[in-house]
Amino acid sequence: MVESGDIEQIHPQDFSWRFWPVVPIYPYGQRRTIRKEVVKDTIWTFDQLQGIFYVVVPIRMTVVKLEQGGLLVYAPVAPTGECVRLLNELVAEHGDVKYIILPTISGIEHKVFVGPFARSFPTAQVFVSPGQWSFPINLPLSWLGLPGKRTHILPENSQEAPFAEDFDYAILGPIDLGLGKFAEVAFFHKRSHTLLLTDTIVSVPAEPPAIVQLDPYPLLYHAKDKAFDMVADTSANRRKGWQRITLFSLYFSPSVLEVPTWSEAWRNAQTAPERSRKAYFGFFPFQWQENWQESFNILQGNGRIFVAPILQSLILNRAPQETINWADKVASWDFQWIIPCHFDAPIKATPQQFRQAFTFLEKCSLFSNNYPLPEDDFKLLRNIDSGLNKLGIVPPAREKL
Repeated sequence: MVESGDIEQIHPQDFSWRFWPVVPIYPYGQRRTIRKEVVKDTIWTFDQLQGIFYVVVPIRMTVVKLEQGGLLVYAPVAPTGECVRLLNELVAEHGDVKYIILPTISGIEHKVFVGPFARSFPTAQVFVSPGQWSFPINLPLSWLGLPGKRTHILPENSQEAPFAEDFDYAILGPIDLGLGKFAEVAFFHKRSHTLLLTDTIVSVPAEPPAIVQLDPYPLLYHAKDKAFDMVADTSANRRKGWQRITLFSLYFSPSVLEVPTWSEAWRNAQTAPERSRKAYFGFFPFQWQENWQESFNILQGNGRIFVAPILQSLILNRAPQETINWADKVASWDFQWIIPCHFDAPIKATPQQFRQAFTFLEKCSLFSNNYPLPEDDFKLLRNIDSGLNKLGIVPPAREKL
C-alpha cells in the first residue's frame, strides 16, 4: 500500500537532501520516499533510492510501534521534508519517535543519515551497534553528526536495552576486514514475529519495486542492448532493466555480461541518438549475452532468500564460525517475516530458510542448500578478493567449517 501522498500537492523542496555530497550517489539531492504499512498499525517501511551509474536499488528504514506507545526507527533513511512528514503522520497517531537504531558500523549509506535524522526528532534516543569506526580517520560519533548526549552503544545483552519488552536482538561482529570492520544487528520484533536485517539477507523481486518506478529512466537505460537503442517505456522494458540492474548490483560483473573496450564504447557513443548529460553523453559500456535472463532467474529463484554475494565473497568468509553462531541464534527466534534494508520486503520466510542461506560457510551442514548461486557469476568478486589479499589490504578468508 503506497502512502506517499498526492505528488501534485508536494513541493519539490520536500524531496531535497542537501547533504548528498557526503555520499555523492544517485539520485543525489532529490530523494523520493514511499511509505508502506506492512503490519496494520504496527510496522511501516520507508523506501528511498540509491545507486551508481543508474544501478538503482531501494534503501529502506523500518518503523515499529512499541507496546507502550511511541515508535522505534531501524536504519534511518534521508530525513527529507517528505520523509519527515510521512513519519510525523504516524507520530500523531502512535506517539513520538523514542528510539533510532543504527544497526551497522560499515555501511556509510546508512550511517550518513543518522545524525540529520536524529536532529529531526530531538527527543529520540539513538542506539548504535558496537565497534563504530570511520575512514580515513577514526572520529568520535559526535564529530560524525550524531548527538552526543543522546547516543548510546547497544548493550551486548539485549535484555538490558530499554526496548527489551518489544525486541530481542543479536549482534554479528565486529568482523575485522583490515582497513575497517563489518557488523550487523538483527532485530526481532516479538509481537509481529518479524525479523529486521540490514545487509546480510536479500530477496530479489521479479518486478521493479515501486520506489524504482517513480522515475523509470534508470530502468530504461539498462534495458538497452546497444548504445544507439531507443527504448520505449513499457512494463516489459522496465522489468528487463530492473533484472539487469539486479545482476549488476549483486555481482558487479555477472558471467552473462561482456564489457566492450573503451574505444568501442566511445565509437558507439558517437552514434547514440541521445547524447545528453543525463544519458552519459551516449556512453553505454555493456553487452549482455542472449542467456542473461537465465542468470537472473537463478538469482531470483521464486523469491528465495540468500546472502548477498559481496558478503559471501569478501566479508562473512573472514569469520565463518562467528557468523554461523549468529545465524544459529537468529534462527532460534520464531519469525515469519523478514524486512531487510535492500531489495524486496517484507519477505515471508522461516528460521530454517534463513539458516540455509549461510551454508556457503560450511563444508557439511544439517541445513542443505540445494540452490547455490552460480560460481561463474562470482568471478569478479573472487578476483577482487584475491587482489586485496595479495596486497595485504584484507585478511585472508578462513576455511569453511
